[in-house]
Amino acid sequence: MNIVLMGLPGAGKGTQAARIVEQLQIPHISTGDMFRAAVKDQTPLGLEAKSYMDQGKLVPDRVTIGIVRERLGKEDCAKGFLLDGFPRTVPQAEALDELTRDVGRELDAVIYIEVEEEELLKRLTGRRICRSCGATYHVVFAPPAKDGVCDKCGSELYQRDDDRPETVRERLKVNLEQTGSLLDYYDSTGKLRRVNGQLPIDQVTEAILAVIRGV
Repeated sequence: MNIVLMGLPGAGKGTQAARIVEQLQIPHISTGDMFRAAVKDQTPLGLEAKSYMDQGKLVPDRVTIGIVRERLGKEDCAKGFLLDGFPRTVPQAEALDELTRDVGRELDAVIYIEVEEEELLKRLTGRRICRSCGATYHVVFAPPAKDGVCDKCGSELYQRDDDRPETVRERLKVNLEQTGSLLDYYDSTGKLRRVNGQLPIDQVTEAILAVIRGV
C-alpha cells in the first residue's frame, strides 16, 4: 500500500501517521527523516541538501526528488510506504508519479485530514511552555493544574511567538495556498480521499483505515 498523508499544521498528521504505519507494517517516510538519513549516510544528494540547509535555503526539487527516489528504493519499502511532508507542490507531485511509475508502482491513495481553520487555531495557539524546565502544556487539551503555572516546578508558563494567533494565521494561510493546488491535482487523478480530522483521534484512525481498505 503506497500512501501520501496530507494535512495542515495541527491536523494531527503525525499522530495518525504513527498509528497507520503500525497497522499496515509499512515505513513512515517524512521529508525531515529522509534528509537527516541522507546527510548522515553522506550520500552525494544528502551532502548537496546539507549545503542548502546550512545556508537556510530551500532544498531544490531536483535534490529532494532524488532523495525520495533513493529512499523508496530501499528494501523496507517493498510492501509499501506512507509519505508525509512530500510532495508539497504540484511539480513534486508530478515527479512522484513519474518516479513511482519508473519502479513499477503507483500511489494507492492520497489521504487529506481535513480540519477547519478555527479548530486548527485553537490547537496551535494553545501551547504553553515552562520558562524554567521546558515542560509543555495546552490550555485546552493538557492544561496545568493552575493557570499559567508549571505543575512540575511552579515556574511561569509562556506562549512562544510562533504560537501567537497572528503568526499561526499567516502560517495556515501560506500552507493552505500551497495545499489547495496539490489537492486539486490529486482530485483530478481520482486518488484524493478526505477524512474528517475533527473527530476523536480513534475515530480519525478508523476513518483512514476504512479509506485504505476500500482502495
